[in-house]
Amino acid sequence: MVLLVLLFIALPIAELYVIVKVGSLIGILPTIALLLLDSFLGAALLRHQGRAAWRRFREALAEQRVPAKEVFDGAMVILGGAFLLTPGFITDVFGLLLLLPPSRAAIRRGVTRTAANRAAFGPRLIFWGAGQARQRYGGQQPRSGAGAPGHGQGAGDDSIEGSGWEVGDEPARGDEPPALPR
Repeated sequence: MVLLVLLFIALPIAELYVIVKVGSLIGILPTIALLLLDSFLGAALLRHQGRAAWRRFREALAEQRVPAKEVFDGAMVILGGAFLLTPGFITDVFGLLLLLPPSRAAIRRGVTRTAANRAAFGPRLIFWGAGQARQRYGGQQPRSGAGAPGHGQGAGDDSIEGSGWEVGDEPARGDEPPALPR
């Protein structure tokens, strides 16, 4: 919700403020010319970087490897191009950062690190001994359902009977993992 307010209310107000300030410093016609010029340069840079991202995507597929980096780069190129085509100087700075390969690589590393941290601490099942499983919700208790407090074997107990394995763990004692539903 806060992101939407910032994106659709605060950003346009900030863009107008910056455009007015630049216009008061250099004049209205040079400001309009500068906004048009950066839109045309942004379109050219978008076309160039978009083609390069598409070429790298096709090469990854031809090499039969997952094109995760290439897909992320393609999405960032599209977003950066949209920012550059949007009139305003603030969005132009963000668009340029997303279109330049070195800054895009830094953003990709940051997003990957953040996603990995959230995945490591997000909701997941933890399985241990004698067929007992306990659900952990990153510090929060479930609000309803079978794992909710009061629905387990005792009041406030969120244990359930069953067996399973942690993702990435090997089955213990020669047990077979459960079949996946089709």
